Amino acid sequence: MTELTTQKDNALAAIAAASTLDALDEQRVDALGKKGWISLALKSLGQMHPDERQQAAPAIQAVRAEVADAIEAKRAALEEEALAVQLAKERLDLTLPAPDAPRGTVHPVSQVMDELAEIFADLGFAVATGPEIEDDWHNFTALNMDESHPARAMHDTFYFPESDNTQDGHRMLLRTHTSPVQIRSMKEQGAPIRIIAPGRVYRSDSDATHTPMFHQVEGLVIDRDIHLGHLKWTLETFLKAFFERDDIVLRLRPSYFPFTEPSVEVDVGYAKENGRRVVGGSGDDPGHDWMELLGSGMVNRRVIEFAGLDADQWQGFAFGVGVDRLAMLKYGMDDLRAFFDGDVRWLQHYGFSPFDQPTLSAGVGARP
Repeated sequence: MTELTTQKDNALAAIAAASTLDALDEQRVDALGKKGWISLALKSLGQMHPDERQQAAPAIQAVRAEVADAIEAKRAALEEEALAVQLAKERLDLTLPAPDAPRGTVHPVSQVMDELAEIFADLGFAVATGPEIEDDWHNFTALNMDESHPARAMHDTFYFPESDNTQDGHRMLLRTHTSPVQIRSMKEQGAPIRIIAPGRVYRSDSDATHTPMFHQVEGLVIDRDIHLGHLKWTLETFLKAFFERDDIVLRLRPSYFPFTEPSVEVDVGYAKENGRRVVGGSGDDPGHDWMELLGSGMVNRRVIEFAGLDADQWQGFAFGVGVDRLAMLKYGMDDLRAFFDGDVRWLQHYGFSPFDQPTLSAGVGARP
């Protein structure tokens, strides 16, 4: 027992003197390892007489506990010391001056979505969202698209493998428009309803003005006694606020969409200035022309019925426009693919200050 006490005192002194975690670990192995002196002392208990063992066992266990506690305390101290050294090296000087120009910028698509939300909120619209992975019932059937409609074709739509179906047996796909949000919102909220549905959509297409993934915003109003005049007023009010011009002139042309009846294509007057299209004025004026901007119409009776509403009681209008295209027109961008290239130089040129929040009072398109 005298030798055990001497070994314990020497070990405690070596543990206290350890200056690194590696040196401390050597002391742990020397004392508590499989061949450590404390482990060997515990193994020797089996060779002792019972009376001798009854006296030695508690003493060895007490030494073991004292050495183990000393090692853990020293380890905590060394780790705290190492952390303090690391923090001192990695210290950030908050007194440094801010950079001359902000380094973070908001993507034009995000900025335009904020602008849209601000404008339509002033018109009493709420923002609705829905899943990007949809079933073909919400994406096509409930929008009055029959089984033979070209939009359902594999070369236009990204379908999931047929094994990945919903419980009702509907095929799953990446939504081709945000119109399914209109169906889901009508089924969940009923009528009257006034919403916009911005978000990502997916179609199998790619060129300078089309990408497989792009952004779209759709609007829906369902109420009593809604007519086409309400639609035109809403679109004119929106476009005047968005482009921040009062000379916006629209032209409505008859068209066809399965989910609206009657359907109208909406053209906007524009002129070319410095090689870019500038929205404003009438397309019939000298130097001006008409440009197709969005599709719209009165919601088809069948769509209202699919949503669980009484089409004799409720009427409404809907419209849809590409968010990316709005950004291109407003801020003079000529290639949609650049929106998704991840080029920091492009974003620094076209991006917005994170502090430049769109407001109707300050101007939704204010640039830094």
